[in-house]
Amino acid sequence: MRKMRAVQVGGPGGALEIVERDVPAPGPGHVLIKVQACGICHSDSMTKDGLWPGLQYPRVPGHEVAGVIDTLGAGVEGWKAGERVGVGWHGGHCGHCANCRRGHFVVCENAQVPGISYDGGYAEYLVAPVEALAHMPSELNDVDAAPLLCAGITTFNALRNSGARAGDVVAILGIGGLGHLGVQFAQRMGFRTVAIARGEDKAPLAKQLGAHHYIDSRTQNVADALRALGGAKVVLATVTNGDAMTATLGGLALDGKLIIVGVAEKPIEVPSVQFIMGRNAVQGWPSGTSVDSEDTLAFSALSGVRPMIETYPLERAAEAYDRMMSGAARFRVVLTMS
Repeated sequence: MRKMRAVQVGGPGGALEIVERDVPAPGPGHVLIKVQACGICHSDSMTKDGLWPGLQYPRVPGHEVAGVIDTLGAGVEGWKAGERVGVGWHGGHCGHCANCRRGHFVVCENAQVPGISYDGGYAEYLVAPVEALAHMPSELNDVDAAPLLCAGITTFNALRNSGARAGDVVAILGIGGLGHLGVQFAQRMGFRTVAIARGEDKAPLAKQLGAHHYIDSRTQNVADALRALGGAKVVLATVTNGDAMTATLGGLALDGKLIIVGVAEKPIEVPSVQFIMGRNAVQGWPSGTSVDSEDTLAFSALSGVRPMIETYPLERAAEAYDRMMSGAARFRVVLTMS
């Protein structure tokens, strides 16, 4: 039996510990993936801290997986050993619930998530169902591809489904792990891109990422600044601050919308008259399916969108996790298996 290294959590709130395990065998409809890189996402805290109901331990976290197919399970068609693939938040669906029957697989009532429903990518090998696989373009290396499978798809998919058209004002609230990708995607999609963050010191980064305008929320009234640009067709909120989201609402254009991809504890305060007369809206957006991941990777390869990352070897996973969760790593942290 082949052996592999994996980083697991023994129980809720437990430490990330590196262990040796047998390499798992893929069952019918599944593939064994040799992991090359795995991004660390803030959502991995659901596994680390036991925040997902019914989660079984020990569990290997990780849902930003870039790798190569090692072995095909019985009945797998359309894929071959040696093919580069990615696996993101959408780690499988049941196919028979009401949402699946309508094609809304990412909100399947029995959705599977790598690192939560089954062992994820903090390991040298991973078994995943075939419906979770995304083709990987040759132009993208593994460490760049990994964060695109969660942070990337979340911002890309929200923007391309926002209803905004080329030339519209689109604002990205926050330029951290999600937002720095959102700014790049918005600019490459042809939007008049506005980056909003705290502090004038972030203006050079915003321009480097492709923003046409920068709004410093510490010194400027965000709504006034957006209205001065003609109003935002879309504000993509990547931050986790409800007050910061509320501050953008007065800057929406006619039929403008706030799209939320960052989880905030404090509610957003909606000005009802403005929303009625301006036909404004607030919408949430939950990542996407494996084919959406595929589209995200392909668009990123085509347009030059890349995450800003720090890399750590697998054996330093605990240190890498702490750095990501503490905010010391401003953008994304990626584990490598070499």
